[in-house]
Amino acid sequence: MAGSTIKTVHDIFQSMESGPAATSSYATAQAWLEHHSRSLGLFFDGKFVRPADSQSHSLCDSKGANVCSTVCAADDDVSHCASSAVNGYKAWSSLTCHQRAKVLLGVVSALGQHGQCVTELCELCGASCSPSALVRLLQYYGSWAQLRDTLITGWTPLGVVTVVASDDCSLYSLMLKVLPALAMGNSVIVVPGRSTAPPALLLAQLFIGAGLPAGALNILTGSNVSLGAKVAQSPSISYVTYCGNKQDGVMLCKATAGMGVPVSVSPCVGATCPFIIFESADIDSAVEGVLEAAFRKKKEIHWVLCVQESVLESVVARLKLRMAGMKCVALQSDEDRVQVDATVQEAQQQGATLVQSCAAPPSGAQYPPTVLCGAAPSSPFVVDPSPGPLLPLMTFRSNTEAVTLGNHSPHGQAASIWTEDLTLALETAKSMSVGSVWVNSHSVSDPCLPVCGHKDSGTCTDGGQEGLYQFLLPPSSSPPLPRSSPVSMDYSKFGTAITPVVIPDDADAASAPKYYQQFVGGKACKSVSGCSVAVHSPGGGRVLAYCPDGGRKDVRNAVEAAAKVQPGWMKKSPSARAQSLYSLAKGLEAKRRDLAVSISVQTGLSMDEAEKEVELSIARLSDWAAYCDKVLGGALPVPQSGSALALPEALGVVGVVLPDKNPLLSVVTLLGAAIATGNAIIMTPSQKYPLPALALIQVLQSSDLPAGLVNIITGTRDQMTAALANHSVIKAIWYWGSAEGCQYLQHTCTSPLKTLRLSCQKDEEGKDGGRDWTQSHSSLLEEMWRNAVQWKSVWIPTA
Repeated sequence: MAGSTIKTVHDIFQSMESGPAATSSYATAQAWLEHHSRSLGLFFDGKFVRPADSQSHSLCDSKGANVCSTVCAADDDVSHCASSAVNGYKAWSSLTCHQRAKVLLGVVSALGQHGQCVTELCELCGASCSPSALVRLLQYYGSWAQLRDTLITGWTPLGVVTVVASDDCSLYSLMLKVLPALAMGNSVIVVPGRSTAPPALLLAQLFIGAGLPAGALNILTGSNVSLGAKVAQSPSISYVTYCGNKQDGVMLCKATAGMGVPVSVSPCVGATCPFIIFESADIDSAVEGVLEAAFRKKKEIHWVLCVQESVLESVVARLKLRMAGMKCVALQSDEDRVQVDATVQEAQQQGATLVQSCAAPPSGAQYPPTVLCGAAPSSPFVVDPSPGPLLPLMTFRSNTEAVTLGNHSPHGQAASIWTEDLTLALETAKSMSVGSVWVNSHSVSDPCLPVCGHKDSGTCTDGGQEGLYQFLLPPSSSPPLPRSSPVSMDYSKFGTAITPVVIPDDADAASAPKYYQQFVGGKACKSVSGCSVAVHSPGGGRVLAYCPDGGRKDVRNAVEAAAKVQPGWMKKSPSARAQSLYSLAKGLEAKRRDLAVSISVQTGLSMDEAEKEVELSIARLSDWAAYCDKVLGGALPVPQSGSALALPEALGVVGVVLPDKNPLLSVVTLLGAAIATGNAIIMTPSQKYPLPALALIQVLQSSDLPAGLVNIITGTRDQMTAALANHSVIKAIWYWGSAEGCQYLQHTCTSPLKTLRLSCQKDEEGKDGGRDWTQSHSSLLEEMWRNAVQWKSVWIPTA
């Protein structure tokens, strides 16, 4: 055709011209920033908002050049954003699952068009996250949005969720919380760190372009922790979750204590993790892996290299060979250089030898990759590592010693295990007290893998199906905590009020009230104080009995017994635990009459109602016995070559402050949930109705449960709450009590972190926050079961 501009294939090969570039509104990050005049506002109501007379923060790149500025949200902005999120929740939750999935998957197309812009912006801000990782997140949670009502029947979205991130948190960790919250039908208010704020604002714009209703995703920038606490004050907020360093997470927990909003923490930055090399490992691959993990990747965690003594010389020789020629690593500031120099000097004084890629420059914010050989587990540079490219190296002799060394850290985020012996790898992975284990690999991430920090590394699960439940409300849940402002209280004096007590004497009168004993370490015993508290009949009439006035020393003895027996109980097979629970149910059946009498006398219920509660308690224990070997978990469908396992594990030692309502049935329900999943339990019975729980002691004494697995300590509720909260071995506390007690636990249980399940009850009405313990809905067992376990993911690659 005359005048045609269409080129043939021959013409294209002759000229080798490139095809037309894909059209994009913002081809580069610089173009997007210039469009916003390098001044980014807040994002709510589906658009950017720039409040008048607002303060701003400047963000610079690694070379000190200005990238952009972000607005510091004020109180009015928080209020407007909360209103936007409420409206967004109504619109977003009203859509069908298919419609929500369509929106999330639509963002994948937007990332394909604007991928270069997202990548460049992340690099400029130091919040590296590849578009392919974001695409995988969107695809995974888009499919869960589609299947929510099919595979998670009856669970409903919480409402408005707030996600807070620290300044050093990665964009991937932030989106690992934002996307599942959206997929389950919640609206989200994001309070990002400084480095993740610009990419988060860009992604919010892409979400709106993909059809997300206005207000379903909102971004507030400013001081992350204090701003997150301001957002939590809004009565429309249902849940606050945090990711980043632990220090900011602790500050957020304390700032929000008493507001009546649940807070979870995922300290994904700053943890110390073991990198274990056994003699059966491929040494070359292991050395290459540790160098990549410790020195070549932007790391959010600190690695500690643990090498079996028989291959130490081989590992050190390969380290010297591979490290030769590696360049110095840039530090964030001159202050970091001073801290690194001090750490290295201290290590050398303690006998450590150095393996360095090159000599350290005399000054400047850079330092060569350095291995500190000969470190001890108690060395300060191992316990509290400094910033910079430092890798402590410790040795071990046996496999058991390797596990002990790896579990020495207070953190429990991850571990990398290198061995060609699959049996050894799986045994070590199961013994490690961490949430993620990588075999012959490191730092593998995928949204199908549950990420659950053990010990001091978190109080919630992110990723996988297990990570969805924190954003859902079960059908049988207790009503939420009442929203209120924190009360002014002296936390150091909580639970120290003097309670009238009596010293037991040898009363001869047959009609004298009975003196009960508590149950610690498998034995009935008096409290350490030797004092007792009077228990009155309903309405505050006559004295029915005297119960021990337990305290801190009683809790200490109970924890010692529980911590000793719990690991062995956890290792028992599920069927063995089930048989013990069936035996306990038979013991309840044998003491049916005595238990019913204790309920009737204590609460004032009729014998028919009391016998009904006993019958429900027997059935509930049988339910937990049947539940033991029906645990979830197993292989995961990972997109990469290899296999992955998700394993539910026991929390450890659980402290429970029991409710007033259904004083026997509630005890049995919570006791069954704890020990069926492999935990040990320390229970404080209802201060108002303790006798049914104490009557249960006779059943426990005649059961085959290991001594110390179940402990019952009576006493004043606040005093026992303080004793449980301040014991470092207790991993979780389930609490039914006052609003002040809930506030105290949220403020205190931060060092180390404890998983909290809090319910507020009104003492004068004898209610436990509305929980109906008599219901037999399967969701009650599932909710309790999920509260009693923590997850571990194990990644095993293949060639």
